[in-house]
Amino acid sequence: MSEAAQRLEALLALMVRLRDPQQGCPWDQVQSFATIAPHTIEEAYELADAIGSAEPGRIRDELGDLLFQVVFLAQLGLERGWFDFAAVAATVHDKLVRRHPHVFGSASREASGLAKAWDSHKAAERVAAGIEGALAGVPQALPALSRAAKLGRRAARVGFDWSDARSVRAKIAEELQETENAVLQQDQSAVEEEFGDLLFALVNWARHLQVDPEAALRNANHKFERRFAAMEALIAQRGCVASELGIEQWERLWGEVKAQAREES
Repeated sequence: MSEAAQRLEALLALMVRLRDPQQGCPWDQVQSFATIAPHTIEEAYELADAIGSAEPGRIRDELGDLLFQVVFLAQLGLERGWFDFAAVAATVHDKLVRRHPHVFGSASREASGLAKAWDSHKAAERVAAGIEGALAGVPQALPALSRAAKLGRRAARVGFDWSDARSVRAKIAEELQETENAVLQQDQSAVEEEFGDLLFALVNWARHLQVDPEAALRNANHKFERRFAAMEALIAQRGCVASELGIEQWERLWGEVKAQAREES
């Protein structure tokens, strides 16, 4: 048995021990699919953050945390008589073989057609599973930006899409005007609805520009955090109090840190 197999077997045994009704961990004993799911999502985001840091140790640790979530959920499935970890591994193994006929069969290995073929296999699997409709099966738990992008891609596959990025840009201008009209009417419900339409249009513009909106916003968040921290450092150096600064002072500070960032890049 390989070391990897031994380590996985030990982890599975540890999970059984943690869930033992008599001698297990009180917290682990009371968990369910519903209570573990948020932790699984959180661990996936922590892994993504670690990958962004490019720190091997962090990536390894977060991969382990995410693997534990899979092991935990598989144990819950086993206890209910639904499936076990072996069934989970076999399912994904068979799915990957099925979706890679260019590797395990005689299908074309042309890179340009692989994404389309992958989508076709997934669509066929949804139909076989009784999931009908081009938009069916897009997880509700996805972050709103990621889900909007996925809905847009699904709709585009069946021909419901803008012709090009310029067309989406025109839609953004239209949605922005409708949002401003709702603001002028002081109709908060309409403002929320129109703002949602504006965000959806922006996400589809990102798709046409081949930009991942979730990643783009995440990077913008990081940039804002860095620049705000740089402003706070300047405020401290100058003996000022942040809460006492006026908007013009904040704007000057923001200009300074932006200029500094440009010099360093």
